Amino acid sequence: MISIKTIADEIHKNAVEHGWWEADRNIPESLCLIHSEVSEALEAYRDFDDGNFAEELADVVIRVFDLAVGLGIDIESEIIEKHKKNKLRAYRHGNKRC
Repeated sequence: MISIKTIADEIHKNAVEHGWWEADRNIPESLCLIHSEVSEALEAYRDFDDGNFAEELADVVIRVFDLAVGLGIDIESEIIEKHKKNKLRAYRHGNKRC
């Protein structure tokens, strides 16, 4: 099975090879691009376009992985540690209406 780290590294390598890292990345702009992929997923969901919805979710992950690797963040370790924290949280934590 391929690791998250390996796939994130491959995604970042592809972005570098396609010119997206020729200069320092603008972090706010990069976060806006991630947000735009989330918005595109929402549009696909609203249009009942399941195939495009799945593709847009993949685009979100691709942009996150590329940014993380480009900034030297070990996204696999971060995901694992955050998942451990989330497993310890109360049922539906943070939801004041429940």
